[in-house]
Amino acid sequence: MQNLVIRLFVNAVALWVAARFVPGIDLSGEFGPVLLVAAVFGLVNALIKPIVLLLSLPVVVLTLGLFTLVVNALMLMLTAYLVAALSVVGFWAALWGSLLISLVSLLFSLILTEE
Repeated sequence: MQNLVIRLFVNAVALWVAARFVPGIDLSGEFGPVLLVAAVFGLVNALIKPIVLLLSLPVVVLTLGLFTLVVNALMLMLTAYLVAALSVVGFWAALWGSLLISLVSLLFSLILTEE
């Protein structure tokens, strides 16, 4: 349970950073809506992303994994479609935002590892 809460806060911070630094991504509201967007983003990544990756596996293999960046951008755009507090304007904003979200999540994962 504690790990789930930590992941929610890491996603919230990563989404906030992307909204702050990527033009075309806007995150409206204070703390509550940001947590809602992070929760929906986590659910989209947990439930829908594996199915999309499985269906696009030949393309992922053909592009040596680079198509995964496109899938991540699509998941961010889907989250923006589902939650009104997040706005993503255009594919390129989603691509750069998903890349920044991945980097911030990676940094937090390295910092917060339990060993």
